Amino acid sequence: MALNNNRILIAPLDWGLGHATRCVPIIKHLLSQNCTVFVGAEGSIATLLKSEFPDITILPLKGYRVKYSKTRFSFLLKIITQLPRISKVIRYEKRWVEEAIKTHKINGVISDNRLGFYSIKIPSVYITHQLLIKTGLNIFDTIVQKIHFHFINKFSACWVPDFEKELTLAGDLSHPKKLPNIPIQYLGTLSRFKRLSLDLEYKLCIIISGPEPQRSVFEKIILSQVHQLKEKLVMVRGLPNEQKELNHSFENLTIFNHLDAEKLNTIIAQSELVLSRSGYSTIMDLIMLNKNAILVPTPAQPEQEYLAIHLKNNGLFQFVQQADLKCSELLKCSKANNKTAQIQSENFKKIIENWLNQL
Repeated sequence: MALNNNRILIAPLDWGLGHATRCVPIIKHLLSQNCTVFVGAEGSIATLLKSEFPDITILPLKGYRVKYSKTRFSFLLKIITQLPRISKVIRYEKRWVEEAIKTHKINGVISDNRLGFYSIKIPSVYITHQLLIKTGLNIFDTIVQKIHFHFINKFSACWVPDFEKELTLAGDLSHPKKLPNIPIQYLGTLSRFKRLSLDLEYKLCIIISGPEPQRSVFEKIILSQVHQLKEKLVMVRGLPNEQKELNHSFENLTIFNHLDAEKLNTIIAQSELVLSRSGYSTIMDLIMLNKNAILVPTPAQPEQEYLAIHLKNNGLFQFVQQADLKCSELLKCSKANNKTAQIQSENFKKIIENWLNQL
């Protein structure tokens, strides 16, 4: 039976669109339980969630606005130099949450990787698949994990979008040797998509995503090589706020700046092969859709490199480094992938319902 009168505040991290897209099934289930949902977001995150839920209330919330480096070697330095601003945003969002709780009579908070988005006054849940954060150096992994756990332990519970015992999609990231002190629950996969049986329309679907500058770098590489392919292709640029269409002269290529969940679901289902980043939300979407894919880790993001290798070693997807990407070779990888067919889970629904019962 659907619950009543719960007023839930949820906010995804703004590092790319993945944190927002994996919140879609959570928001959808909260609404099915007659909850009133408020979302804290700005920019492309707010645009995406408003397009998915036109009637939902979006509360303007400043993001972390982290900038990434172009090279692996400058990754840590780039993040370190932004720590003072990140710390300032964490303090800001802590104050923001308390004011939102008071103003909108919130009785439950859900944070997707926003470190200060909690309250000690009401149940507050933290969502992350990164109980171990890969930095590229083991010694820093340990330091960053301690800092991350410091914030996680301020929440009431931690929800991990992965499987607890089956083949784990995030590997050591979601199942490290050391865990936070608060209760940990594994949600299974989180995807806004559903599996469809449609006739194939495209040979290749190219999904561009992630933060700048690497989003644009990836797009330029694709456009510089796509003339090598003669088959019917489709590309989604991952730019929900972009109104101007991208000019191009490729008759076999259809380009969209952004698609809502239903249209993107259809496009991917109609594609024989997918080329995308190895962002974790994208991986969960591909698992849900049982799609053969080639993953291209974002350079200078050790987490994506780890995930791509982990999934290849477990026979789920193929991967290629961005520097080695050759569009002329892609379609040789177009072969059936049956290993993802049985990997599905809606365990998150039971966990959400149990949590709502305790509010």
